[in-house]
Amino acid sequence: MKKSIHFLFAITFIIASSFKPFDTVGYVVGDAAKDFKLKNVDGKMISLADYKTAKGYIVVFTCNHCPFSQAYEQRIIDLHKRYAPKGYPVIAINPNDKDRSPEDSYSKMQERMKDKKYPFVYLYDETQEIAKAYGATRTPHVYLLQKTNQINRVAYIGAVDNNSEEPTEVTEKYLANAIDALLENKPIGKPNTKAIGCTIKWRKS
Repeated sequence: MKKSIHFLFAITFIIASSFKPFDTVGYVVGDAAKDFKLKNVDGKMISLADYKTAKGYIVVFTCNHCPFSQAYEQRIIDLHKRYAPKGYPVIAINPNDKDRSPEDSYSKMQERMKDKKYPFVYLYDETQEIAKAYGATRTPHVYLLQKTNQINRVAYIGAVDNNSEEPTEVTEKYLANAIDALLENKPIGKPNTKAIGCTIKWRKS
């Protein structure tokens, strides 16, 4: 069973890698990330500024259908439950074009939210402008933001951890380590890692 799961991830990664991602630069660590206003699955418009007491944000570009996103689903839920009370809530954003990926439509997002009982917001980047601004290329793709001097500074970019297939075999928790460092006012050991996942399904021009 384990071998078949590994084979599925390998095939998916090869297929995903064969598509050229949107050509964008996006943010680098140290940049100030702009705020946005996107529709949540409950129909409300959400912005970072709505989180008055937040110390920062775990912005995760993710989606419904990608097996990598699905593999990280519970881990992202656990991260929110652990760090939202400490000031770092998860802000999940689906950037995929619904025409290229019907499973990632807004209605499917609502179904996924209800089924998985996400404790965080799940926003729809319908125009894909936010994903392009950030420079996201994969699902999942993480941007850890820290509120400082009235700006949202990008503190970490990359993957959640170092094993996309088996949570029990994770040996380095990149994102959790980065958040812990911020909470302890320490430098982040690895502010950049490689995001592993499906390519974002960009709207055809």
